[in-house]
Amino acid sequence: MNSSHPFSRRQILRHASLVTAGALLPGMQRAVAAPAVPDALAGRIYKTLKVGMIKSSGGLVEKFKIAKEAGFMGVEMGFPGNDVAETKQAIAESGLPVDGSVCGEHWSVRHTSADAATRAKALENLKQALRETREVGGHSVLLVVGKGEDGPENEIWSRSVENIAKAVPLAAELGVQIVIENVWNQFCYNHDGGSDQTADKFVKYVDEFRSPWVGMQFDIGNHWKYGSMGGWIRQLGHRVLKLDVKGFSRAQNKFTPIGEGDIDYADVRKALHEINFHGWLAAEVAGGDLEYLKGVASQMDTAFGL
Repeated sequence: MNSSHPFSRRQILRHASLVTAGALLPGMQRAVAAPAVPDALAGRIYKTLKVGMIKSSGGLVEKFKIAKEAGFMGVEMGFPGNDVAETKQAIAESGLPVDGSVCGEHWSVRHTSADAATRAKALENLKQALRETREVGGHSVLLVVGKGEDGPENEIWSRSVENIAKAVPLAAELGVQIVIENVWNQFCYNHDGGSDQTADKFVKYVDEFRSPWVGMQFDIGNHWKYGSMGGWIRQLGHRVLKLDVKGFSRAQNKFTPIGEGDIDYADVRKALHEINFHGWLAAEVAGGDLEYLKGVASQMDTAFGL
């Protein structure tokens, strides 16, 4: 898993994913006039959303068409858990690609578990997610590594790294990145702490894998309660391979729609420029119908200057 040139390889991976996205989306323009927003990210970010957000009585084909009409450029699937053949049909009939997936059962079947059989199942799920994501043309699998309740931090840290590392050779073989999401799982941050926390532990955790195939799908809303999101992005740097977004209000101590609440999006945009981020931004908020999703896409445009 070691690489003598991890940074250059990471840049190659990022640019390759963007070229692929452009090839699958012929209607997209390479140069986009940026809105009058400081540090606008137009032309750098592709909007996607979790497939579960698309509310429709139809199948995946209809859901993909709704996502496209709403203004999204890709759909993030869930594997294992969704049908590969139906997903391929949805891609073909809508013209919308799958950019990646969320690993199935990762909250309940965890890499941090003290039970060896559970960890084996978690590894099996991750490998299946990698294979199925590659089969439909995606390039990332989002992973929640576990929960702090599974044991002391030093124990769950080491056993989760050991378990997930077993999937890294497959990720490299398939060309699909394992992207760890920062979530409220009592791991790598102090769940009862204040808003002055840093991303130090996330940096160290990702670096344990010593591989360009493991990074972060950094969720901008999840840890605003605990620290500066612009600051965390700067700390994580090249480790940020993909983004999730939702709103959060420190004042009200609750999640909000994108753009509402008090997240410092100006600093987030500035930080993303500083780390030279180009890639996918996934909405992770409540779902809805076409008109609702048009609103979500518009909120993303406003917050990020798209």
